[in-house]
Amino acid sequence: MQQDDLIGTTLGNYRILETLGQGGMARVYKAHQENLGRDVAVKVLPPWYAADRSFVERFNLEARLVASLTHPNIVTVHDASEQNGHIYIVMQFVDGGTLKQRLDNLLLERRTIDNVELISIFTQLADALTYAHAQGVIHRDIKPVNVLMDRSGRPILSDFGIAKVLASTQANLTRPGAGVGTPEYMSPEQCQGGPVDGRADIYALGVMLFEAQTGRTPFVGDNYPALAHSHIYEQPPRPRSLNPAIHPAIEQIILTALTKNPQQRYQTARDMGEALNQALAIIHNSAPSINNSYLGQAIGGQFLPAHLMPPHIISPLFQPPTPRTPTMVDNRQSMLYTCFNCQHLNKPQMRYCTRCGYLLNQCTVCGERNPVGNRFCTACGQPLAI
Repeated sequence: MQQDDLIGTTLGNYRILETLGQGGMARVYKAHQENLGRDVAVKVLPPWYAADRSFVERFNLEARLVASLTHPNIVTVHDASEQNGHIYIVMQFVDGGTLKQRLDNLLLERRTIDNVELISIFTQLADALTYAHAQGVIHRDIKPVNVLMDRSGRPILSDFGIAKVLASTQANLTRPGAGVGTPEYMSPEQCQGGPVDGRADIYALGVMLFEAQTGRTPFVGDNYPALAHSHIYEQPPRPRSLNPAIHPAIEQIILTALTKNPQQRYQTARDMGEALNQALAIIHNSAPSINNSYLGQAIGGQFLPAHLMPPHIISPLFQPPTPRTPTMVDNRQSMLYTCFNCQHLNKPQMRYCTRCGYLLNQCTVCGERNPVGNRFCTACGQPLAI
């Protein structure tokens, strides 16, 4: 194993303890902040970046902007500096692994993530992006390894601003004219080297949602040109063709987020988060698919994922259960209805959840807003999630 000369040394107030991970643009260490007695994560960029003084200036400006972001689903930046030719950024230490590790473990267990957990994670990420985009910060490199998980299962986005500050330098070093990001998750406009806005992050969030449901990214290739061509010109496979257990409402969200034309995607991360909440309401209010089912099974002693298995083998694994109705509890002489967003019990006359503000009487099928107290949608007849 190659010796890491930074382990055991000190950068600023931070004693480097061990390596946490290695990415294409930096190495991340666990460190101990001596003066405050706490563990932190320190991301150290390769030494050649420190030789470019204009890069150092851009890095420091971006670090200050990212440090101003305060959101429970965005990693806290404590410090950024340079020492002995090492540019580094200090962040909160999150010890629950990454979303990539979570998805990989589920794949080994031949399962996909449960619908409730899935939507909880992705609505929180959408909320984090909504906040960041409102501050004028675009992530540009959304991917599962950049989503940290704390011990309670809360997703925390890391690496905000890193891709932006690397953009011009990285493009010159690698592929002229191309945007910076991870090819499997890059939007078509990033692949074309064009200007990007928050909708590029929405596309990447759609790629992650596709991966969480199918066990693979929409496009697979062994080089950047092949992946870029696919993102720009090819339509992604329908998620349900790879995993029939995916609920149609979630599939529609994925396909909307992966639309080639940014104008046809969700225009804001908030829009995508609201669509996810509505999908959860639909799933609870109808016969849900079994997202917790096995993705494949052993054939001849070897496990095959669902997208490689014959249909006659997959189909018995995904039988929908008996439909269920919204939870209703008799509270003396009134009926209480469960909010599908936070599970709080509300009185029938309430239009919004008294805990989380979720709209309780909007039809989750056609979107029609109905009069307070209506049990069925006046437009399409669908039972209302009140």
